[in-house]
Amino acid sequence: MNFRNERINIATKKDILRIVELLNMGYRGEKSRKGWTTEADLISGEIRSNEDDVRGVMEEEGSVFLVYTHDGGELSGCMNLKKQSRRIYLGMFAVEPELQARGIGGELMKAAEEYATYQDCSSIYMYVISVRDELISWYKRKGFEDTGERVPFQENFTGKHVRPLEFAILEKNI
Repeated sequence: MNFRNERINIATKKDILRIVELLNMGYRGEKSRKGWTTEADLISGEIRSNEDDVRGVMEEEGSVFLVYTHDGGELSGCMNLKKQSRRIYLGMFAVEPELQARGIGGELMKAAEEYATYQDCSSIYMYVISVRDELISWYKRKGFEDTGERVPFQENFTGKHVRPLEFAILEKNI
């Protein structure tokens, strides 16, 4: 599939390490504080994902990663899309912290909609930590709605939660 934005492509296995790096720097640790998507005050540690995690997601049936290539050829954004019946699940969405608020995330969101249409899906949905008001507001400006559904966020290898957390489920009809 070719996307309208030539900087966006479907990732290959050679991109796994950079995707892991983007996810970790986008959400965890001190480097994530350079952007606005940090979860460092909610979840301790430096790890959001690891190589096995990303490889496993990439190898799931119906799953692809979109990557955004910045000037110089460096991957600077990513997201995972998984087709589930007539819906697309969107996860593992990250933009390099120092490049956030420059439109890369918005371009990836447009590509996600192109992909969903190409896959004959009627909606895109995602899980967002419910206390991430600024992030939820950004998604709402992109057309997502809070479904009102909440799912517990269980601790795993990605770090200890500073307080109990849950996910809000957001969805956008295409």
